[in-house]
Amino acid sequence: MTNNPVVPRPSAVCTTRKGLFMETLEQRLTHRVRASDYADWRAKVRAVNGCAKPIRLTGAHQLQDTRTGTVLHHHGGDIFAPCGNRRSAVCPACSDRYAADAFHLVRAGLVGGTKGVPTAVTDRPRAFVTLTAPSFGPVHHARTSARGKRIPCGCGEHHHDADTRIGTPLDPEGYDYVGAVLWQAHAGVLWQRFTMRLRREIAKRAGIRVRDFPTEARLSYGKVAEYQRRGLIHFHAIIRLDGPDGATTPAPPWAHPDLLDDAIHAAAGAVVLNAARPDGTTDTLTWGTQVDVRPIQPSGSTEFETRDGQISEARLAAYIAKYATKGTGKTEAADRPIRSQLDIDFLRVSEHHRRIIQTAWDLGDLPMYEELNLRRWAHMLAFRGHFLTKSTRYSTTFKTIRGDRKVFRLTETLQRLGLADQADTIAVVNDWTFHGAGYRDDAERELAAGIATRIQDDRKAKYANEYAKEQQP
Repeated sequence: MTNNPVVPRPSAVCTTRKGLFMETLEQRLTHRVRASDYADWRAKVRAVNGCAKPIRLTGAHQLQDTRTGTVLHHHGGDIFAPCGNRRSAVCPACSDRYAADAFHLVRAGLVGGTKGVPTAVTDRPRAFVTLTAPSFGPVHHARTSARGKRIPCGCGEHHHDADTRIGTPLDPEGYDYVGAVLWQAHAGVLWQRFTMRLRREIAKRAGIRVRDFPTEARLSYGKVAEYQRRGLIHFHAIIRLDGPDGATTPAPPWAHPDLLDDAIHAAAGAVVLNAARPDGTTDTLTWGTQVDVRPIQPSGSTEFETRDGQISEARLAAYIAKYATKGTGKTEAADRPIRSQLDIDFLRVSEHHRRIIQTAWDLGDLPMYEELNLRRWAHMLAFRGHFLTKSTRYSTTFKTIRGDRKVFRLTETLQRLGLADQADTIAVVNDWTFHGAGYRDDAERELAAGIATRIQDDRKAKYANEYAKEQQP
């Protein structure tokens, strides 16, 4: 791959306003790549993988011998630090890094052999579970029958998959927006109650007391939240039944995939949560009737789902990681918190999602919902949870993964400086000052986006080549 910048060719001068703007942008791009400091700037951008809004820092860091206090290496000046935003709609580069970390976190709990998780976890009862929200009113849909024939929507039409009406109410005035917002705000509590109920259901089927469950087995899970097109969350979860100490101990003799499957369905149907509505009535919050439970087969198949409905762990980790970074895009919610009514009025979202946000904003002004803090989460369509969560002993943690990466990079630096043999006696001293965030203008943003795309394409090509080599006999 060449490091030489590609200088855009100036286009013909246009008399339209748009043409003049494009000409001006191209001139700025040309000026930036021909600037004397472009190579240094480009190196900083590549160091943060083309982050869309990097943190600009000024200061220095040095490597110091802890025994003598001698400075072995010093570097000062200006650097970029990644913004760390995991949402692809805000920063594709940092979201891509988060997705990679999420993949390793999920995969470690699926196949083991790394991050302190033994390979024996593949022998445990495991299931891929999807829990959905109930209906708050009929919406437009694009479903197909078992034979692949398109099923007509309630409006009488046959919608194609890209139809923007899919997920929006057939009768917006009759749709229960208050109920939808209250359910969304309590989705995390519903999940918590589901896991508690699931332990009871497993204990019941195993013939043991609930109080004895922790000494017999442990429920481990990793889950990710995804927005449906109607704007409501559903959860994808990997649920694993371990021994009492988690991944390091085998499951008890009574643990079986069928037992886990039956207990999950029973627990999902038993969870009930009451929430007060503004008019004084009570809403009964439950999971939707569509509860999907599929056993996870050991690695070996490259297909995501086999003909008998089993899920391949070879693809499942990547699937979960994708939704961990998808978060809320512009078609579903806002990219940033709502600060005023004007923010809602000028949002570029569908009217359906605008009404969800508006309902959350209005309910958030009522004293009875003060604890829910709905206005803070209005831009998330009232969802207040994290998009990727896991039980304590499912696998490793993001902190551990990032710590390992930090150690790896430090080791590389020490090797490059010829200081690898002194690693145990070297301290890293940092002294940085915040100097701003983001790029100077649209030209730098365009160039950074191009660098980010090239880095991502190179990484995909590298992984594709490695995978092709692994498949060769």
